[in-house]
Amino acid sequence: MTVASVMSNLVALLLLLWLTNVAARGRGPSYVQEACSVTQYRELCVRSLASFSGSAKRSPSRWARAGVSVSLSEVKNAGRYLEKVYTSRSLRGRNRAALSDCLECFQDAVDNLHKSLGLLRMLTRNDFNDRMSDLLTWMSAALTDEDTCLDGFEGQTGGRAVRAIHNRVQRVTYYTSNALALANKLASTGEPA
Repeated sequence: MTVASVMSNLVALLLLLWLTNVAARGRGPSYVQEACSVTQYRELCVRSLASFSGSAKRSPSRWARAGVSVSLSEVKNAGRYLEKVYTSRSLRGRNRAALSDCLECFQDAVDNLHKSLGLLRMLTRNDFNDRMSDLLTWMSAALTDEDTCLDGFEGQTGGRAVRAIHNRVQRVTYYTSNALALANKLASTGEPA
């Protein structure tokens, strides 16, 4: 056997071992994919919550907290964007009035998501069922607030600015929808841990 053939066999063996390892990791448990299986916007859920896999594992409570936390962050970011558009005075008339209403809706959504996150952090077995009812109500209200914002721009013309607002707010509704689905999954487990 020549050195070249030994090297060739060694490279082939290393490549085979590497491919086997990659394939095995692909079949292993993917906590984030498992958690996101209940959401409507799965790809977004997986991308936005992947960093929580190590800590959340199979805990519906931790996944719900992660979902609400990410949603809250996205709602705050979108709210800052909406404020910036509002202060720029680039929108006039009905579009400006719709944006003003939208800002109020977003503040309500932030408040509801803050309450939801606080509840999830303090959840115990003793008050689980009562508190889950509150949680689902607040999460649904946050989603309704976001949808109401979008409703204000329905049928409006305003070019790129209105399209940009619509796209930004629509994306936020996806995060909140996913968080609500994770909260519903938690409610169905009956376990706060």
